Amino acid sequence: MRTINIKAGSGESNIYLGEKLENLRSYLPDGKKVVILTDANILKHYAAQLQGFPVVEIGLGEKNKTMKTLEHIFEEFIRLEVDRSTFIVAVGGGIVCDVTGYAASSFMRGLKFGFVSTTLLSQVDASVGGKNGVNFQGYKNMVGVFAQPEFVICDVSMFKTLDRKEFISGFAEIIKAAAIRDKELFAYLETNAEKALNLDEEVLEKLIYESVRIKATVVQNDEKEKGERRILNFGHTFAHSIEKNLGILHGEAVSIGMVLASKASVKLGMLSQTEADRIEKVLVDYKLPVKLLLDKNKVYDAVLKDKKRDGDYINLIVLSGLGNGVVQKVHIKDMEEIVNDLC
Repeated sequence: MRTINIKAGSGESNIYLGEKLENLRSYLPDGKKVVILTDANILKHYAAQLQGFPVVEIGLGEKNKTMKTLEHIFEEFIRLEVDRSTFIVAVGGGIVCDVTGYAASSFMRGLKFGFVSTTLLSQVDASVGGKNGVNFQGYKNMVGVFAQPEFVICDVSMFKTLDRKEFISGFAEIIKAAAIRDKELFAYLETNAEKALNLDEEVLEKLIYESVRIKATVVQNDEKEKGERRILNFGHTFAHSIEKNLGILHGEAVSIGMVLASKASVKLGMLSQTEADRIEKVLVDYKLPVKLLLDKNKVYDAVLKDKKRDGDYINLIVLSGLGNGVVQKVHIKDMEEIVNDLC
């Protein structure tokens, strides 16, 4: 097992890579009430390991990452007599972790919480870094807070019960981390696709560790996304629009978003065509989509509502060479031209 520690303004978090769900109890506070939040998929496979805890079940899928789900959770907290000493644990993927983190952070002005992250995407993205939130009126993560979980348990063995498409989706965030910060990790991805896709635990644990290490370093430097942390959104300016309008998985949308962002980087004279081609090829090697028919008007509309907008400018994340993500301020009029060209 390997541990990565994150120290940030909103708290300190320990990420345990290679730990198991069965050891959850050893990370819980003594003598405190513990409430578990999870979904039907986890209960189907792992209910026996959650026996003895009160469980709040939330719905499956992005459509349940809403204020209505929060209301349901708060009603259950009241029914279970949750108080400020209660510890909340999310057991699930990105949606469960995002919603739980926000619910715990806002109920009674803040409860302590931890995550058991059960999907590849969640282990390298949603459960790490302290961003918690829900969607609002179809816009991604529009309402939320920064709050660090006390711990994140990353159990690679749970991938065996994960839907194959969901599993593959997680590689998009790993490829993103390598593209913005680590050329060596990118090269490792290029040569280990078959092993990773075949659930080789040694390869997966290396990919997860390196991705989390990159994210942890960035988060510690800029927890609330005022500067450096924005590079973690490489591909996401486009992906949020794609995900909203086409209803595909987050990782699939990020994959297509990275292709578009790479093309934008080439257009801006910051990335070579050869490097952009390498990014597209590695996405294909990991069975991720790289092309879809996109409505440029819908893409541009979502870009204008992106959280990275700053007045008349969009903080677009581009690559100044492979392994070097940077923030490029682009005027909204120029952004419209870029979207028209890419779509």
